[in-house]
Amino acid sequence: MLNKIRIACFDYLSKRLLRKNGVKFAANIVSRGVPYVKVYKGGSITIGDNFKMNNNFAANIIGRQQKCIYISKGSLIIKDNVGISSTAIICHNAITIGNNVLIGGNTVIYDTDFHSLDFKDRNAVPEIVANIKTAPVVINDNVFIGAHSIILKGVTVGKNSIIGAGSVVARNIPENEIWAGNPAKKIKDIA
Repeated sequence: MLNKIRIACFDYLSKRLLRKNGVKFAANIVSRGVPYVKVYKGGSITIGDNFKMNNNFAANIIGRQQKCIYISKGSLIIKDNVGISSTAIICHNAITIGNNVLIGGNTVIYDTDFHSLDFKDRNAVPEIVANIKTAPVVINDNVFIGAHSIILKGVTVGKNSIIGAGSVVARNIPENEIWAGNPAKKIKDIA
């Protein structure tokens, strides 16, 4: 009974936080714990049906726990039947997560380099941000991303593919393949 009350409180607080940040979401999301959400002017976040997020230690004990983090200066779209745990999604351009996607704990998805690759821009005071590179990320339907993975800017992950735990994905992954490693490489086709 106490656990049901706790989950209801987390859901209420999470939905309130999402609304406060202008996030569009379906009513049937489930939140265990409260995420961190920041939507900047010009940014947007849209979350579909049956979204589940784990934001605390007790919700999914896998180590290195944190709240889910959603920061958007661009367009972040999460479609239906998506589940995530302790995931950071930082969107400066565009990130789209398809239907029926599972994202393992402590995965990070970035569509930006955060800083210029030119040391002169990085060392300038104030830092010159005009040359920071961004590129959309697309995670297609039925993808499973293993825990502690990193998805970098410009990546498209094809339908039904699997990314092994701890992988660093810096290039496109075709449909129906299993990739893993740092950098992620094809392991095999999905039968």
